Amino acid sequence: MQSHFDSLYAQSSNGQNFYGLLDLMQSDENIRLAYRNIKRNTGSKTAGYDGLTIEDLKKLSVSEVVSTIQQMFEHYRPQAVRRVLIPKANGKTRPLGIPTIWDRLFQQCILQVLEPICEAKFYKHSYGFRPNRNTHHAKARLETLINQACLYHCVDVDIKGFFDNVDHSKLLKQMWTLGIRDKALLSIISRLLKAEIIGEGFPTKGTPQGGLC
Repeated sequence: MQSHFDSLYAQSSNGQNFYGLLDLMQSDENIRLAYRNIKRNTGSKTAGYDGLTIEDLKKLSVSEVVSTIQQMFEHYRPQAVRRVLIPKANGKTRPLGIPTIWDRLFQQCILQVLEPICEAKFYKHSYGFRPNRNTHHAKARLETLINQACLYHCVDVDIKGFFDNVDHSKLLKQMWTLGIRDKALLSIISRLLKAEIIGEGFPTKGTPQGGLC
């Protein structure tokens, strides 16, 4: 799959638009890779609202897992998301949305294909929630800028409730701008954003922190 991902990155860097991405996402090879990645993720041991974890999927053959995911791509409807509140250092809580393990595997199939397309377009000095980047890279960049400009003041800024208030339509338009022109895929992502949250209903804005997409 790496050759496919490298090709997507190169094409995106050259400004190409993308159609028919679902074919690659639901390919046997991509699903098997997604399954391996999910199994390595410690979060796969956390159950969604249906109580299933990666251990339940392991009871099936790999071919059965692949077949189930391919069927999900044919008529996808996200299952409800379980809400969990995680304590923060300031005494407040951060809401996480835990999709079912099947939906997390489904999302991983999407993520693997979208990631190289989006990475090719993202700002090179953006470090949050991106592969092979972390706070140490951000700190090193900050130190470089401080030394170059001889400026020694740093401002810590946080956008309150950012993920809880993401506008769905603007997010989908931004994906279109990035060259993702597969309307069937965008429809699936729209459904993911609007997946029911247990005890809260169907969201009209925001992204469910805790999922992969």
